[in-house]
Amino acid sequence: MEVTSSPDQFKQAMDGARARGELVGLVPTMGDLHEGHALLIRSARDACGFVAVSIFVNPLQFGSRADLDAYPRRLDMDRAMASALGADVLFAPGEAEMYPDGGPQVTVDPGPLGGRLEGASRPSHFRGVLTVVAKLFALAGPCRAYFGEKDAQQLALVRRMVHDLNIPVRVVACPTVRAADGLAVSSRNARLSSRERAAACVLFDSLSTAAALVRRGERRSDLLRAEMARRIGAEPLARLDYVAVVDEERWEEPSVIESPSRALVAARFGETRLIDNLLLPWPGEGSMQNSDVSSRSGR
Repeated sequence: MEVTSSPDQFKQAMDGARARGELVGLVPTMGDLHEGHALLIRSARDACGFVAVSIFVNPLQFGSRADLDAYPRRLDMDRAMASALGADVLFAPGEAEMYPDGGPQVTVDPGPLGGRLEGASRPSHFRGVLTVVAKLFALAGPCRAYFGEKDAQQLALVRRMVHDLNIPVRVVACPTVRAADGLAVSSRNARLSSRERAAACVLFDSLSTAAALVRRGERRSDLLRAEMARRIGAEPLARLDYVAVVDEERWEEPSVIESPSRALVAARFGETRLIDNLLLPWPGEGSMQNSDVSSRSGR
């Protein structure tokens, strides 16, 4: 596996793979790789002749320098994992390589959705995310880019950016990887105490409850939100941030769901903020999709 911090060398590797007639897959990450990232890399490996993994802790999407500095960096372990999973190139630039002028003067506006839900809790976060993803797409060129459904709002915004700006990238969504108890795999889980880790399962429990209600015919969003909030509120260690039900296509919040929709939750456990979501069952859409056993533990 080639390892480079040079944007030019990364671009040359991607261009070279396409010149050889290979389908290129890109897995953008901030490192601290776990089973969720492993699923993305395996999915890219299964579909593409050439697989690139990027690791860049993007300062534009952090609310404070302290949070940025505290983000875990373990490049040696990440390099070993990416190589073992079959990546062909690892692009691991520093801030100076990605933002040689100290930060971009031109950034990507995430639009109205970027200010709601996660955007309301983390102002400017999605502007930072889309800006760095746009840079990575510009360097990578035409490819398939793999993102996890756990960050569903981010995924929706990346898809919208690709569509609106005619970027020649196919965005591929991969299901949320969950532990046996349903908790979504996340780098943030390592910050939880044992009691907080057990309490955090209430997020998936609340989403599963909403899915069960929809399966029984409930369509009123206010009732679904109230039940999710009640479940999370009953856990003493949880501090609820938001619950929401959005239309899967437009990400609007209807009073009555009339099309495939997604339930979303965010809450704090101690100092750790976690998010989760679930595509709700819908006639003709199969089961809950991203909550079934195949999405757990990377299986």
